[in-house]
Amino acid sequence: MKIYLASASPRRKELLKQVGLSFKTMPSTVEERITKTEPNEVVEELSYQKAVDVCAKLSAEGKEDFVVIGADTVVSCWGEILGKPKDKDDAVRMLTNLQGGSHQVYTGVTLAWKYKDMSAMYATFSECTDVTMYSMTQEDIRRYVDSGEPMDKAGAYAIQGLCAAYIQGICGDYNNVVGLPVGRVCQELNRRGLM
Repeated sequence: MKIYLASASPRRKELLKQVGLSFKTMPSTVEERITKTEPNEVVEELSYQKAVDVCAKLSAEGKEDFVVIGADTVVSCWGEILGKPKDKDDAVRMLTNLQGGSHQVYTGVTLAWKYKDMSAMYATFSECTDVTMYSMTQEDIRRYVDSGEPMDKAGAYAIQGLCAAYIQGICGDYNNVVGLPVGRVCQELNRRGLM
């Protein structure tokens, strides 16, 4: 089966390559609509929308025997869901809120697959990882934001980048924080005979 990643994220692409999966990228262009409030439900809902969008496009092109991987990641801190920052001030605000404590990173994944003459089938799940950060000074935060790295990251930081200097520890899947719980993705694909 051909695998399609419904994302342009370079981090998700790297993680899939790391485990040896052969895939094509076909980013979803769907307008995301959030109707849920719990972080795990939000990422599951958004990953489902992305997978359905790409699955429909592939079906319209007459493609068959494929699987689509849709994913979405958010950070949850003190009851607030943090996506990607809107601007530098928003990134500073997010990073300030994350200081000196723990927060959760949620990634939702939807697998959508279609065989010949069959309707598409879907499986959705999410993973949660606890992350604890050391405190950053306002100067540290400003310097980090000025690097540009936080601007396209949920929660305004990259655990695999410059912000690694401020990560005290994690409980859960590291790759989930990067953007895709790739081990779980492989297990779910294998369980369904999709790899």
